[in-house]
This record gives sequence, C-alpha cells and structure tokens, in this order.
Amino acid sequence: MRIHGDLASGNCLKVKYAADLLGLTYDWVPVDIMNGESRTPSFLALNPMGQVPVVELDDGRALSQSNAILQYLAEGTDLLPGDAFARAKVAEWLFWEQYSHEPYIAVCRFHMVYKGEPKETREAWRVAKGEAALDALQNALTGRAFLVGDSLTIADIALLAYTRLAEEGGFALADRPSVRAWIARCEARLGL
Repeated sequence: MRIHGDLASGNCLKVKYAADLLGLTYDWVPVDIMNGESRTPSFLALNPMGQVPVVELDDGRALSQSNAILQYLAEGTDLLPGDAFARAKVAEWLFWEQYSHEPYIAVCRFHMVYKGEPKETREAWRVAKGEAALDALQNALTGRAFLVGDSLTIADIALLAYTRLAEEGGFALADRPSVRAWIARCEARLGL
C-alpha cells in the first residue's frame, strides 16, 4: 500500500495515525501541494480531484477522502465499532468533522502555516465557526474519555488531527480542559 500525502496536512496525518496504530505496512509518498504536485497528470490519475491524501492499494485501486480512507483501514478493527448504532455515531462525527470543524480550524491554520499570514488577517466568520466547533467538542467531551464508546475510534482520530494543531490556526485550547485531556489521551494511545 502507498499513502500519498503531505505530512503538514491534518487530513493526511489522520490516515497516517490510523495506519501506524493498526501496524499496516505502507510506503509514504510525499506530495508537496504548495508546489503543485497534487495537480500533475500522474497524481490526477490517482485522484482526479487533486486532493491529498490518496491511498493506493496493492491491487492498483485508489481511495481518496481522508474519512473514507479511515473507514476502509479500520474495517474489522476496534477503531470502527461493530454495533450498528455506535458505527453510525462514528459516521456522524466523521461528517461533522468535514462540515463543521475542518473548514474552519484547518483553513485558519492553512492561512497562518502554509501562507504565512498573521492571525489578525483570518476571516472573522471562519474564526467564529472554528470557535463554535471547539466549544462543541468541549461540550461533547465533558465527562467522556472518547467521542464514541469507551475507546479510541476513527471518530477521535479524524477530529484529533486538526484539533491538536488548532493553536497553529490561532485558536486557544487553554480554556477547553476536556478537549486538552482528550488530545492527551488520544496522543498517548497513538504514541504521538
């Protein structure tokens, strides 16, 4: 298996975290998105959308979209519950991460880390939505160790990737103790 990605990208890191935790054998293929490497003909043959990460399976099939990759990698493991309701709760968090978390936390981080822009120039509406997402996580994690059930799932891995880097996007985690404790638990479980 080959994982094509950028190690500065949370979407790529979540796939790496899961693959490493599961002890999967893979080759990491670095893709420099800032230099157009995700827009080359060979990359677009793997993923016509031109986005990282992409997993290229041993049989030549390719799978993109980080949360779809997480579901594929976690199939049949403890990272994806067998119970239908718990599995649906994991999916609920995966959809929420891509719709209500990543577009704000990750984009503000991209603005500051990739583009080198100052915190003050982030879009105010995007910052407000990012703060709301972090508040929602704080509320969801208060009194809980993990997002679904009593152990780490791909829901945690998906949300961990950009949440643990939120401060790089100008977001404060100091006043969110449940989020900070959850990050520490996830990092310990993943060996980060």
